[in-house]
Amino acid sequence: MSTPELHWFKSSYSDSSNGNDCLEVAPTPTTIHIRDSKNTDGPQLAVTPATWTGFVVYASRNV
Repeated sequence: MSTPELHWFKSSYSDSSNGNDCLEVAPTPTTIHIRDSKNTDGPQLAVTPATWTGFVVYASRNV
C-alpha cells in the first residue's frame, strides 16, 4: 500500500508576532497531519479530523 503525497500548508490559526512561529497541516480524508514549519523533517502529529476540529475550537476560545 503506498502512502499518498501530503500537501502541506500553513494553518490560518497559526499567527503570532513572529512570522516564523507557524504550524503546517496536511489534511487527508481520515487524518490531519501537523508539523512545525521551522522543522519540516522533524516530528509530526497525526490526529483525526474530529480531534483537530476540537483543538481548533478550544484554541480559538483561549487566545
